[in-house]
Amino acid sequence: MNCPGHPAPGPASAGPLALLRKAVDLTDALSRWIIVAAMAAMALLISAQVFQRYVLSSSIDAADELSRLFFVWSIFLAIPHGIRRGVHVGIDIVLRLMPGRAQDMLQRGSALAGLALMAVVFVTALGAAEDKWGELMPTLPVTAALYYIPVCICALHSALHLLLFVLGGPAIWGDDAWKETTS
Repeated sequence: MNCPGHPAPGPASAGPLALLRKAVDLTDALSRWIIVAAMAAMALLISAQVFQRYVLSSSIDAADELSRLFFVWSIFLAIPHGIRRGVHVGIDIVLRLMPGRAQDMLQRGSALAGLALMAVVFVTALGAAEDKWGELMPTLPVTAALYYIPVCICALHSALHLLLFVLGGPAIWGDDAWKETTS
């Protein structure tokens, strides 16, 4: 899906932007597999916990904490995928009334503001992770910072998506581009 006034991305696109796009594509592929693994582990662990509790009248001590951890990781790793596809909530009534060039500039400006926000989120989450590093989880002998690390990863990964959008516009993703606003 190409937006009017934007060149279609393709093999002719070369240079730093194309390299950044390729790096983001690889990061997306890796994070998709991690999301699938985390969701599968969470489902298996919860199923095992239910079986253990109701059939064997026992319990897996760390099941609640581990399933929560898998959930947090899968959610935060999925956020950049929503940014890439433009599926997060947005109000575009004014945007739809603008001409194509103004839409492009407003979308890029919005992406730039999002990029700044991701920098703030990263720094804040990094501070929180550092703060919690010495604290152990109640049922596991691992750092409680594991809840903040996916937020840092999310902020960096999201920032890459937003940077590509700022530099390349809506056509940067080709078929995965942000929803076309001119219907």
